[in-house]
Amino acid sequence: MWRDPSLVTETMADYTLLYILFAPFAGALALIFVSNRQPLLVRGIAAGSAFISLVASLYLFYAYDPVKGGFQFVQRYEWSKQLGISLYLGVDGIGTPLVLASSILLFAGIFVSWHIKDRTKEFYIWLLILAAATIGVFMSLDLFFLYFFYEMSVIPMYLLLGMWGSHTKKYLEMTDPEGLKLRDSVGFIFNFASNSKEYAAMKLVLFLSAFAVVALMGILLIYKYSGLNTFDILVLREQAKLMNIPVLGTTLDKIIWVLIFFGFASIAPLWPLHSWSPVGHAAAPAATSMLHAGVLMKLGHFSIIRVAFEILPETTRELMPIAAVLCIFSIVYGGFVAFYAKDTKYVIGYSSSSHMGYVFLGMAALDYISLSGAVIYMFAHAMATGMLFAMAGWVYDQTHTRDIPSLGGLSNKMPFIAACFIVACMASIGMPGTVNFIAEIMIIVGSWNKYPFQVIIAVLGIVLTMAYLFKMMRGLFYGPMDQQYSHSHDAVAAVDRLPLLVMIAVSIGFGIFPMHLYNVVRSGVDPLVAKITQVVPVASQERDTLSVKREAQADASRVTHHASRSNP
Repeated sequence: MWRDPSLVTETMADYTLLYILFAPFAGALALIFVSNRQPLLVRGIAAGSAFISLVASLYLFYAYDPVKGGFQFVQRYEWSKQLGISLYLGVDGIGTPLVLASSILLFAGIFVSWHIKDRTKEFYIWLLILAAATIGVFMSLDLFFLYFFYEMSVIPMYLLLGMWGSHTKKYLEMTDPEGLKLRDSVGFIFNFASNSKEYAAMKLVLFLSAFAVVALMGILLIYKYSGLNTFDILVLREQAKLMNIPVLGTTLDKIIWVLIFFGFASIAPLWPLHSWSPVGHAAAPAATSMLHAGVLMKLGHFSIIRVAFEILPETTRELMPIAAVLCIFSIVYGGFVAFYAKDTKYVIGYSSSSHMGYVFLGMAALDYISLSGAVIYMFAHAMATGMLFAMAGWVYDQTHTRDIPSLGGLSNKMPFIAACFIVACMASIGMPGTVNFIAEIMIIVGSWNKYPFQVIIAVLGIVLTMAYLFKMMRGLFYGPMDQQYSHSHDAVAAVDRLPLLVMIAVSIGFGIFPMHLYNVVRSGVDPLVAKITQVVPVASQERDTLSVKREAQADASRVTHHASRSNP
């Protein structure tokens, strides 16, 4: 039977978000019924579900209409009419590129983890759920489900770190003179400086869960005091009136904004709420670190934009300078710690924390160019850091160490990995030809008028980034090589090269042809910035009204006086 191709296209468009979101969940569900004795089937199911999500994400990105703007591909399923909760999905110009970034890193992470042999099925199940949870946050237009998916992402991180993670060098060296492992003693449990993988997993969960509760308090206050009996973000942004409700010597909107901002800023991670992140990076397996740095950290920025910026625009304009101050500490502190770190994953982890300060700077300036640059930087950073963590994982798998001083000369054994590492470093620095360059320029130019001091520090931070990345690259790949690593080999198989080539192609491709990405992002940023910057305070509205009335009265008096003089 013949079918109109346009109807098929409409059907695809109608359910695109569902394909992207539930393909990883379906893959995880299917893996439950597969035995670990069939590793190729396990990997095939995981790769297939990730591929479906990736293809649908590419369709979403290129089918999104930046001229039309707004939220597109909307799907809504009522979950609780009494509570005003719906599975409400939709993407705008801000969410669309982040959904694509999540799908790319999931697909790449499947192949980066191709050689995992320890409980392969369980590993892929949790990796798929982690990626799907992040995608759910970027799609949610309902506060309840935004928070639901946000919290869902924490559980897989704990298991992936605790079960498939690795201990740090310091942890492995904890032995007494008799050779007994002190890390197996009861005393070790209370030795929180030891950085075991269990410690890293627990610290991550405690940090994120504690601050997630802070954000939840803000969400519940919005729900209660809006009086709308709904978690619908689009309804709340248009109708919620939370201004001028006195609470504890201030107003309710400011209390809610602080709860939302700091509750979500912990996962960003913004200084001084950052300490869980580098430890988590160091302990996590490569694919988990890729998703952690690439998209999990962006949940904080995105949630602040989606909740605080959308629902509390005036308060955002008043209080966002807080981020402009704290982001400088993130940039400088993270950069200096990365420079002195000797563990590859700590270098990349603190580098990620430092680079997230640039996103906060772009957000704080509340300028069209700076906020667009911040969103593009989130996408660009996902690709660059994904590459770095993938290659750090490869080096660790070959040498069984992340200690940079003990390595060197690996370019002779790993020419492909060394070449890709150079490209990833160039992207992280923001070299022209990569999408990172475009994002950094936009943040710097857009933030200059409002925060010139912060911009100067941010530019110096780029120089610091160059210093520690080149230092790490030289320590890993150049100079003399210890013969104990002579057995190391390069990434030769297609499954090993594919994820790196995909991320490099995306980073350079959007760096050379950025216009569609730019147009998509601007379609989401422009109305948001316009709403924030053009909002007029209530007190000012009252003053303006009185001024208009006084001017009208004065004009009427002048007309009356002139008429009386003309007609004595």
